Amino acid sequence: MEGFGVHTSMWTMQWDRAGAERAIAAAVKYKMDFIEIALLNAPAVDAAHSRALLEKHRLRAVCSLGLPETAWASVRPQAAIDYLTVAIDKSADIGAEALSGVIYGGIGERTGVPPTSAEYDNVARVLQAAARHAKTRGLELGIEPVNRYENHLINTGRQAVDLLERVGATNVFVHLDTYHMNIEEKGAANGILEAREHLKYIHLSESDRGTPGYGNIPWNEIYAALAAIGFKGGLAMESFVNMPPELAYGLAVWRPVARDEEQVMGEGLPFLRNKAVQYGLL
Repeated sequence: MEGFGVHTSMWTMQWDRAGAERAIAAAVKYKMDFIEIALLNAPAVDAAHSRALLEKHRLRAVCSLGLPETAWASVRPQAAIDYLTVAIDKSADIGAEALSGVIYGGIGERTGVPPTSAEYDNVARVLQAAARHAKTRGLELGIEPVNRYENHLINTGRQAVDLLERVGATNVFVHLDTYHMNIEEKGAANGILEAREHLKYIHLSESDRGTPGYGNIPWNEIYAALAAIGFKGGLAMESFVNMPPELAYGLAVWRPVARDEEQVMGEGLPFLRNKAVQYGLL
């Protein structure tokens, strides 16, 4: 997962044949090392088609997801295991190196009260089973903390590390996101320092999810912290223009957060890449 990548939401949230062709062509155009594929409907993905495209263009991939309400791990552990098993197999068939994201719950999952020990017990059981299966497919799993209004279970780097240690599997890592860190961490670098040796992947996302460099994320602090821990994982730009309907409710974004793709890719992408070079991460 080393190098610089991009979340395919920049071009599509439908990973069908047309969406795959459009996003992979764009990622190649912008000279990305890898792409992050959102598996919103894993069973419907044509894995052979995606794998052939990736291999043709020598492009690596990571897959990501949030669990649907019918398979929230905290309350429906067996359904979550079944759902993740399909997603793991599809990710492996695509040729992805990892399946990451909110693999422990749903985007928009909130009970209105603090998490319970029973919820965490269920989540740990699910991820232990998922990690065992992922290992048989040569796949790693990433735990991404998200902010309090998207999920009530895992919001900080420290919580992600605690869950990872409870799962106790060697193929599970922490996946941070600067957008969520900006809301939840007591200092932009804290989540990075807490995750340290477990951190293998990070979303580089602006404070409004729009064009990097146009918001409030303290990028120098973020990159300096990554350099300080000797980060060698994947740097993935996650930006949007208009939030796709599939995510708008859970992410609570109701307006365009960037002018257009040209601004995000023509200005935001070079900004992030140049910072990575400046701090010795590329």
